[in-house]
Order: sequence, then C-alpha cells, then structure tokens
Amino acid sequence: MNLPEREAAVRRLLEQTPAPVVPSGLYGEAVRRGRRMKRRWKAVRRLLWLALFCAAVVFAVWAVTARPWVEPPSETTPPLTGW
Repeated sequence: MNLPEREAAVRRLLEQTPAPVVPSGLYGEAVRRGRRMKRRWKAVRRLLWLALFCAAVVFAVWAVTARPWVEPPSETTPPLTGW
C-alpha cells in the first residue's frame, strides 16, 4: 500500500465514523490543568536555580576559608646539621 492509497483509506474511515462528542467542560479543564502544570514547572525551575546559587555560594565560602590551592605546612622538621 503506497501513500495515496493509505490516505484514501484513512479518509474513508474518517467519513464512515461519526465525530465524537466532546464534553462541554473539557476545554476549560484542560486550560486549568495546563496552567497548573506550568506553575509547578516554573516553581521547580526556580528551586533548582536557587539550589545551584546556594551551592556556588557554599563552595566559594569553603574555598576562601580552606584555601585548597595553598600547600599545607610541613609536618616534619628538617634535620639539624652543623651543630
């Protein structure tokens, strides 16, 4: 079955079956749910950005106080020679 035959078969099927009846409140319910989902995703996105910002601040404070780039002081003393 090639493309024009498939299109013709689909058209025949659509012409035979009556159009389904859509409930009257379906559109309003779908819009309400969509808005609610959008608000939730927006809140989740804001929380993730806030968490990322807090992690960056915590890392910066740790780096300033711990100074991991500085070599730690020697634990042992060098040998004393020439006494």
